[in-house]
Amino acid sequence: MPSPNGSKQPPKLSRRERECLDVLFQRGEATVSDVQEALTDPPSYSAVRATLNVLVEKGQATYRQEGPRYVYLPTTPAEKARTAAVRHLINTFFNGSTEQAMAALVEMADARTPRETLERLARKVGTARKEGR
Repeated sequence: MPSPNGSKQPPKLSRRERECLDVLFQRGEATVSDVQEALTDPPSYSAVRATLNVLVEKGQATYRQEGPRYVYLPTTPAEKARTAAVRHLINTFFNGSTEQAMAALVEMADARTPRETLERLARKVGTARKEGR
């Protein structure tokens, strides 16, 4: 179903599907055993394999065969997925305000942002301003 901006909405994922896909993004690629080991309170090998196959059916993952093993990997490049996830976070928790999201990150009580990082971010904001974003 197209979203208001005309792009295709990604399919809805269950919590377990999201966890398995997260492992694939973190590792770049993984076998069923790799994914199972990375999950907290992991289900059986068969359940993980079935979940990965659902991700393949939904177009979120693909696989290749290496001997007797299947190696799964995400179909979306990590950068694109990261951008979509941040956009979703900003829309959901900050009413679409990038400013509020950035302020929340900088102001987090447990975050110690080094001066160099803040300066680098300020340069990026300046570049975005010059580009009209």
